[in-house]
Amino acid sequence: MPSDRAPPKGWPVTLQYLPACVYHSSVPPAIRSFIDGAPSRPRGHLHTTPARTCAIRAISTPSHPAHGQRGLFALGTIAARTLIVEYVGEIHCDARAESDYDLSLHRLADGTSVGVDAQRMGNEARFVNDFRGIRAKPNAEFGERRTAAGALRMGVWSLSERIKKGEEIVVSYGKAWWQTRGLSDARAAAWASEGLVGAR
Repeated sequence: MPSDRAPPKGWPVTLQYLPACVYHSSVPPAIRSFIDGAPSRPRGHLHTTPARTCAIRAISTPSHPAHGQRGLFALGTIAARTLIVEYVGEIHCDARAESDYDLSLHRLADGTSVGVDAQRMGNEARFVNDFRGIRAKPNAEFGERRTAAGALRMGVWSLSERIKKGEEIVVSYGKAWWQTRGLSDARAAAWASEGLVGAR
């Protein structure tokens, strides 16, 4: 993504918009070198789409779990198994249990965990909501990849069916996300149906 890319429409003024990931001081040079990688071929069986295939929108439907907050919606049809948007944030190696926007990017053989956190800074991908209470199943997922330049990045990918224009892009946050908040998968689903979780 270009470095001078402006924040998209609907971006909160209280958050820093990032056109690309930045590194936190907790990432040692050797790990940064591993994450930056070397040029390689992209995954051949997956398409990639141009930037801004999705938009941040306020959610006004009262029954939606994120009512009064924001979600991410398709601007046009998104093909199956397509990179929708990279999950951009601060790449770090410190513990961030308090963040709801911290994804695991990679775990090294020595146990060091590398995450990408979009709580205070990030891009559109931070507004992807959990599917519970919105759809019967997710239409997208988080997945890591090496870019053509060799960098290890987390992305939001469509699943085996296309996403139609106007549909909300939703993923499963996963059992670990709910368990760290003291919720079972079943309780998380119940909370979502009550409009208490899933909000971004």
